[in-house]
Amino acid sequence: MTTTSTAAEALAAGSPFAALRDQLLTAAETFAADAADAPDAVSGILAGIVADVDRALREPLEIFPVCHHSPASALAMARRLREKQPKVIYLELCEDLRPLLDELRNCRLPVALQAFASDLDGFPPGWGPLSVVAPITEASAEYQAIAYALDTPGVEIVLVDRSSDHVFQWLPREPPAAAPQAGEGEAEDASLHGDAVGIEIGDLRPGFAELEEHLLHHGKVRHWSEWWDQYVEQPLAGADYETYRQVMVLIGSLFRRLRPSASSARSDRRDEDRERYMWTRMREHLAATGADPAECLYVCGAYHAASRVAEFGLHAEPTDYAIEPRTATRWLYGLIPSSHSAIEAQFGLASGSVSIAAATWAKALAASGVKPYRLQGQQGGKSGKRPKRAPAPAAPAPAEVTDRLSGFLARPPALSGLDEAELLGWCVDIVRLARRNGYLASTADAIAVFETSILLAGMRNRARPTPYDFQDAAVTCIEKDVVPGRRDVRRLCEILLGGDRIGQVGYHALPPLAQDVYDRLAPLGLDLTKRTQQRALLDLAADPDLEPCSQLLWMLRYLLPDGAVRPIMGARRLGERPIQESWDLRIGAHQREIIELGYEGVTVEQVLEQRLRRSVWDPQATPAVALKAVEDAILYLGSRRFTDELGARAVELLAAERTVDDAPEVLRRIRRLLAHYRSTEPELPAWCESFVTEGYAHYCTLLPTAFVAEDTGVRQVGAMLGFLFSMEGLALSLGCDRAQLEIAVRQSHPEAPAKVALLWAAQTQLGMMTQAELRARCAELMDNPLVLPAFPQYLSGFVQALEPVPSLTPFVVELLSTAFGRLPDAVLLPWLPTLITTLRKESPELVPVLVREAGRTFPASLPALDAWTPPWSARAKGAAPSAGPSGGGGPVAALLAAHPAPTDAVAALLGIDAPWAPAAPGAGEAAGHPEAAALLAAHPGTATAVAALLSPALS
Repeated sequence: MTTTSTAAEALAAGSPFAALRDQLLTAAETFAADAADAPDAVSGILAGIVADVDRALREPLEIFPVCHHSPASALAMARRLREKQPKVIYLELCEDLRPLLDELRNCRLPVALQAFASDLDGFPPGWGPLSVVAPITEASAEYQAIAYALDTPGVEIVLVDRSSDHVFQWLPREPPAAAPQAGEGEAEDASLHGDAVGIEIGDLRPGFAELEEHLLHHGKVRHWSEWWDQYVEQPLAGADYETYRQVMVLIGSLFRRLRPSASSARSDRRDEDRERYMWTRMREHLAATGADPAECLYVCGAYHAASRVAEFGLHAEPTDYAIEPRTATRWLYGLIPSSHSAIEAQFGLASGSVSIAAATWAKALAASGVKPYRLQGQQGGKSGKRPKRAPAPAAPAPAEVTDRLSGFLARPPALSGLDEAELLGWCVDIVRLARRNGYLASTADAIAVFETSILLAGMRNRARPTPYDFQDAAVTCIEKDVVPGRRDVRRLCEILLGGDRIGQVGYHALPPLAQDVYDRLAPLGLDLTKRTQQRALLDLAADPDLEPCSQLLWMLRYLLPDGAVRPIMGARRLGERPIQESWDLRIGAHQREIIELGYEGVTVEQVLEQRLRRSVWDPQATPAVALKAVEDAILYLGSRRFTDELGARAVELLAAERTVDDAPEVLRRIRRLLAHYRSTEPELPAWCESFVTEGYAHYCTLLPTAFVAEDTGVRQVGAMLGFLFSMEGLALSLGCDRAQLEIAVRQSHPEAPAKVALLWAAQTQLGMMTQAELRARCAELMDNPLVLPAFPQYLSGFVQALEPVPSLTPFVVELLSTAFGRLPDAVLLPWLPTLITTLRKESPELVPVLVREAGRTFPASLPALDAWTPPWSARAKGAAPSAGPSGGGGPVAALLAAHPAPTDAVAALLGIDAPWAPAAPGAGEAAGHPEAAALLAAHPGTATAVAALLSPALS
């Protein structure tokens, strides 16, 4: 805490506050007489406060100090405007928000003025998007000034605070990648205001934690909002204008001086820069327009009214202060809904304090008879003609400043007596509301709340119970220790005293995109301004005109957060066209998000296209992200040109990829896209062909490395093989070389058991290993006691191999059955949970394949199971294979003899006219058909494999 010099705190000659200063200095000396410290600190602070009040009141440009969302400030503002009728009002608000003020008449308060920027230029990239909000309520002095200026002819309102761009320019930038943190009067909120920096007029709260704790303790209140209501709002509600001004400047100066210098240096510097900015703008406007300062009014926070910067006042000496230029960031502006709870969260106020302030404002208007200003045409207000400006009074001579502080500080405030009717109404209503919410409240509880409210007020030295006393009494007498419903009694009291009023931006104040959304959803026949959830039923078959609504709803579901639009029935998939849809809509509750979409484009389609393009050009984009964007573009936009652009980007990302982490996602999406194009287009797009050829070469190149890399999982390698095998036919037709895949497989030498199993499956698919050899290798593994503990890992690899080699499904079922029968319990039991979790996590789509194959293999009833012999057991016990495909007595000959029709058809295709006649037993070749015998002898593999599969049936 620092002190200032006596000269700096000296009062002007003949100041009416000289007696008050002397009195305070005498009190300071008496207070510090027995203290170890010299009285200079206390006396300097007290003298400085009086000097600040004198300086502010002597300024030719009348300063109106306010507190944000203060009914007392709003009441004093309404009185002063009707008395003075100024021609120019300077308002402490971001100067670039001025065009938004005219749109307030189309809204229902509370709403917030917003500046939004997503494309940053001059700010750290990690800060975006940037958002500034300034909430406006009816019980605020700034709204009274705005309504007066906009509805009174010949009155100009000028916003003089720094621009939204300067708000972020003045924020600290360390660490560089961190998001901007809010300072005094600037906080982050996660409700209606989103992650925005809040701007308020008149943040009056001690910056010294010990001072606030001291005030709360001796004031017998729980939080700052209650202290302010009890000791500032209530006494100033009925005070005259001069008393109000002097008290507010006094409070602002006190809180400004009682701040720890170490922790507030940055905040003080920012506040002083704001004051220099505002005084510079006001002098520029006065010089440009020639307005008379006597007909102007400067509305600012009481904290800034006690400013000590060199630029303060119209007669300040010139300084070298210059306003920095704005950055090249493009700012967009609009109105968003606000609420009492959002304002409380934004500025750290106690829950319910803004609702109580609104109730206090309504009561003060009824008691004082003051007629407030209200924008003509304001939603929720009365319609009528715009008022004409009353004849301007003659320029009044500067009023003589008199000391009102001494009397105000010396006498206790005039406290109004108990308003029994008001308190009784509260008590009856809270009991009724509590019963509706499940509480077992009765008339006795209403009486108890009434008496307890009076008791608490008396214990806290209050002449009448405040809403906070009533809340405490209701919680004590009604809630007990059980909350039967969603709302506790304290929340019910807030609802009773005004509730969480939520504003709404009118149609004409919405950006074009939001208006377009409302217009296009009009055929649904719903009131989309309601915040409640509404059900929309779309019978697209009976009413095709609703298809545009369906298309828009799906795009909004993609762009808006969860809960705004939620499909109950219907889906959006490639190749599907819904017949009926059902939606739950809460458009009104998410108006802010829709408005912010309007900052990104003119239509929803444009915003969606920009977001998809931004996602694929992001530095962290992957081929899977690009393929997802392609799919979304097909589903929601239907633009072939844009889809081809995204597809070409997917090819570029795949070519530049150095890892295969996204291989499973890439395989799943490219399969779905190929199936879609094959069913809807005469030919594949060029980017699809490029993606297949590029992917074939890319995965062939990375395959040997992926097999041995420890950070590459089995699922990723399986997906690579799945891409290569499933796309092989298309890739070869487009010019790829199969030898590249064979070389890649031959160069792969994995060590992990699961990857070894994958390699064997790949070799089987390529013909490098027969299934008999594969079965023999697995048998060797199970016979080796050293390998037996690792055999479950081989099984996991074979399960993953079903993706690239689905023909191995019968073999995997055979292998699993053999493993369950032969593995010892010490190996099998610990492995079973791992197998189940692995299948569920990494291969959920493969489980149905195994189940279907097992259903075809195993008998369906218990009696059949007793006599059932596994096919692989019968095959192992069968006779040795025949000498040749046409040898007599072998399974091939028996198969051909039993089913001659396919052979005759093949012979006809080959130009052999004679029908098939198998040779007699023991004959070396088919009698009379040497061509067929030669064909079978040259290609025995197919017939032998088919005969081996059917050997149990033939036997």
